[in-house]
Amino acid sequence: MYQPPAFREERVEALHALMRAHPLATLVITAAGGVEANHLPLLLDDGGGDRGRLCGHFATENPLLSALEESEDGLAVLVIFHGPSHYVSPGWYPSKAKDGKVVPTWNYAVVHVHGVLRAMNGANSLRAHLDALVAAQEAGRSPPWSPADAPADFIATMMTGIVGFNIEIERLEGKFKLGQNRSAEDRAGVIQGLAGEDGAGAVELAEMIRK
Repeated sequence: MYQPPAFREERVEALHALMRAHPLATLVITAAGGVEANHLPLLLDDGGGDRGRLCGHFATENPLLSALEESEDGLAVLVIFHGPSHYVSPGWYPSKAKDGKVVPTWNYAVVHVHGVLRAMNGANSLRAHLDALVAAQEAGRSPPWSPADAPADFIATMMTGIVGFNIEIERLEGKFKLGQNRSAEDRAGVIQGLAGEDGAGAVELAEMIRK
């Protein structure tokens, strides 16, 4: 990933926070048929090594299973977490009135995870992952749903159709393109411009710029 120094984010806590806030990630592999991408909700376990570990699952019919079975010691993967993003209009920059030397851009925040994907060991590990994934997404709901609310045999049958996996994180790359190369006045103008836009992405991006 191209990372100009102004936009490089290396704080693990900031990268982990974005990964937790935007758990639907793009998992990329190089397979026999070329580059393949899957979109999967992933759970971050920050207790797995210095950079943490990702846990997820996919359907047994997914070609990922064949690629995993063909690998000798796990499957090298790139996982992309997409944070908030939004178009930035030149009209939001106060500097536009000074010399007109402004152009549109796109502000965004992303995290790239490099690691090795390996299958989970046993149904107990898969069930623990599913319970934790659901608990993370149901937090704050009243009442929260739990797999225990469904018939046990139904959940057991559903689990036979998925494969659980872990990804030990070997490298983290963050790019938070938030106008760090602009003046404080221009950044304030972008925050004000985003305040007039619809969608949660604009609100979240403005807050990241503000911080």
